[in-house]
Amino acid sequence: MLFSSIPFLFYFLPAALGLYFLAPRRMKNGVLLLCSLFFYGWGEPKYLILMLVSVAQGYGFGLLIEKCRKHAKLFLSLSIAVSLLLLGYFKYADFFLSSFHAVTGISVPALQIALPIGISFYTFQILSYVVDVYRRDTPAQRNFIDLAAYISMFPQLIAGPIVRYTDVAAQLKNRTHTLSGAAAGVRRFILGLAKKILLANVLGQLVQEFQAAQSPDVLYHWLYAVAFMLQIYFDFSAYSDMAIGLGRIFGFSFPENFDYPYCSASITEFWRRWHISLGSWFRDYLYIPLGGSRVGRVHLLCNLLIVWAATGLWHGAAWNFVLWGLFYAVLLIAEKFFLLPKLKKYPVIGHIYTLLFVLLGFILFDAPNAATALTRIAGLVSAPQAASTASLYALRSYAVVLLVAIFAATPLPKRLFSWLQTRLPRLCGVLEPVALLVLLAVGTAYLIDGSFNPFLYFRF
Repeated sequence: MLFSSIPFLFYFLPAALGLYFLAPRRMKNGVLLLCSLFFYGWGEPKYLILMLVSVAQGYGFGLLIEKCRKHAKLFLSLSIAVSLLLLGYFKYADFFLSSFHAVTGISVPALQIALPIGISFYTFQILSYVVDVYRRDTPAQRNFIDLAAYISMFPQLIAGPIVRYTDVAAQLKNRTHTLSGAAAGVRRFILGLAKKILLANVLGQLVQEFQAAQSPDVLYHWLYAVAFMLQIYFDFSAYSDMAIGLGRIFGFSFPENFDYPYCSASITEFWRRWHISLGSWFRDYLYIPLGGSRVGRVHLLCNLLIVWAATGLWHGAAWNFVLWGLFYAVLLIAEKFFLLPKLKKYPVIGHIYTLLFVLLGFILFDAPNAATALTRIAGLVSAPQAASTASLYALRSYAVVLLVAIFAATPLPKRLFSWLQTRLPRLCGVLEPVALLVLLAVGTAYLIDGSFNPFLYFRF
């Protein structure tokens, strides 16, 4: 069930909110858990057991780690092993088998395992929980329902942000529900919904048209690259907005996941602004335990390569994702050792450089294989034609949405609204709810009228 779907917006969400707010305080986490299980089971009922098994092992090992400090490392290792084995089997088994066949020539039948939705996200939440208990950053949760509600919470279950237990532990016990908080949550949700339906989905149509085109020209390659770059941002950041908004309605404060990444003047800055919860997770639970930057140069290089290969592999079970991760590793190593001071001197050049390499990276990210990625990258400069009737028609058809998306990917709309609020507070107080209702109505009309509603991060 997608957030941007009629069943969710007009059936599931009103029912979940009604049950939640009617329930006594002591039962709210239980109601939230049941709603979350129904939400997850709507699309994949058979994988409910998998998720509950993952939660149960995290719960059990968390208690053992806290109670038996003498053997805490053993229990931590066992919990990590179970989590990674489950993730490895369901997400990477066929990838490893196909890679084995490619290297050895030995034919091994594929298992053809369907990827459980959200497994990468909830696995990382369980891993961070048991590690934090081991580090004594948080006491183990003794109430299974509370821990299960945290891990399976439907607002952030399928696409994050990756919410750490320490972020919400206090809120699981005691959280306040206010009208102003709920209103802020509704506002954030509707804005995210509009970004998803009116920008990401429309840009996705341009991407789809390019992928279906025969011998696309240079202009079409550039339109595709820019469109996909914007689509993936608005697709994912929209879901983060909706998750944060829903969390606010239910009384939770989730961490921000995006901070206008396309305004960055270096790749280092870009990754501090893009998918913030994932980047900080890899930093705290992989990079720093490996030694971080407080090691020799060779060791540091190895740490960065390991972390970014893992980051790429987390995004998908294919070699193009690994190459995508290593692509960023090379850029970040270059910036760390010599390039970053030069980029800081010339921020405009740094901004252009960042956008160009992020664009190339997303071409690799989107391609089904490395060969296709190289063909598309080459097409940016060496396609048979500079432009054609098809690409010019696509430009005319999508020019407005491309310009709106570029504008919306910057802080300018937020700054403009703040400026208007300062100077015309009464008018903004009237126009804001009207604008939100219009966005909701238009978004709903698009959902009713069209069937194109992909979600890129379902693959993770």
